[in-house]
Amino acid sequence: MQMRFSGFSSAALFQLFRDGQARTKAELVQITGLSRSTIQFRIESLIALGLIAPVSDAVSTGGRPSAQIALNPAARIIAAVDFGATMASLALTDLSGNILSRASVEMAIADGPEVCLGWMVKRIRSEIASVRRKEADLIAIGIGLPGPVEFATGRPSNPPIMPGWDNFDVPGFVNQHLKATVLVDNDVNIMALGEKKAAWPDVENMIFLKASTGIGSGIVSSDVLQRGAEGIAGDIGHVQIARGRDVPCRCGNHGCLEALAAGPALAQQLAAAGAMFNGKLIDSLGDVVAATRAGDLAAIQAVRQAGRDIGEVLTTCVSVLNPSVIAIGGSLALAGEHLLAGVREVVYSRSMPLATENLTIAQSRAGNDAGIIGASVMAIDFALSMESIDAMVAGLDSADD
Repeated sequence: MQMRFSGFSSAALFQLFRDGQARTKAELVQITGLSRSTIQFRIESLIALGLIAPVSDAVSTGGRPSAQIALNPAARIIAAVDFGATMASLALTDLSGNILSRASVEMAIADGPEVCLGWMVKRIRSEIASVRRKEADLIAIGIGLPGPVEFATGRPSNPPIMPGWDNFDVPGFVNQHLKATVLVDNDVNIMALGEKKAAWPDVENMIFLKASTGIGSGIVSSDVLQRGAEGIAGDIGHVQIARGRDVPCRCGNHGCLEALAAGPALAQQLAAAGAMFNGKLIDSLGDVVAATRAGDLAAIQAVRQAGRDIGEVLTTCVSVLNPSVIAIGGSLALAGEHLLAGVREVVYSRSMPLATENLTIAQSRAGNDAGIIGASVMAIDFALSMESIDAMVAGLDSADD
């Protein structure tokens, strides 16, 4: 079926190549309704930018085969960075999201933006050199931070575990050192993008829940990541739950889900009860996960109850958002099925049958890579957007004048 487009620019034509499928000029004429000469003109601009390139000849039914053209993933590189509370991960990818190199380091986000972003800049430069590319090839940097972010400006907004980061100009700081577009979002949002890309590409409505040092969620509705008016959509860690109304939370309120069900809260509860594992008091998130995986009864019971508490909040989310998938990731999810069992127990028993009839509640399939994959997706989507390609073509045209 032919589709006709008015004012079909080179940037619009390029969007047809983003699925990675090779196409001939004849196919592009049929898809767009543009003349062959117009298609040729548009393609020449994109080839000049290196964004598309000829590939192997198409199969022909007779006569001369038709040359195919496809996205050139190696045309530019992307940096994807995922900062957690105590760990930072970084990767370089091509324009298809294939990882070219990666690195990770233990780093406290509380060390401040200059320390964390300074490491990031140095590491990006090191990784670019290691894959024998130039800094000029870096087109965009996607960054995930463990706190609320005003997406339009890339500035953190009152992040509770990030002293010194509030309203810090992350893109401005990075651009003093690296000349690439910088996009910043909450780490759970980018994990939702990564989980969807890696495991649920055809799912249009899903929730990604991260249970770790804190608790948060990323929401994809009608195939679009929902950030909300102030960038804190999905901040379910600070929803009050019934059994915790007297428990103080670091946000200043009482009874927050995070104050009862996040990793540090579980460690504190178990330590207060004198729970031991491998001859020492359980006093950290790592201890909770290790003890649970080893079959320690006290740890299992604590993690299962955390799952029930999380399920209490997710039940409301299911009624409001009607997702078809809830994927659960983060360090606490590494404790195994006990957390998921608690979530399922409450969500499936308290939600309307129609809402849960086809609802999948599963452990994250992307795992520790969810943040890196999502940061890459965020950066690639911007770098290859209509607006970005239009600007690149305009720059090419002006250089020719």
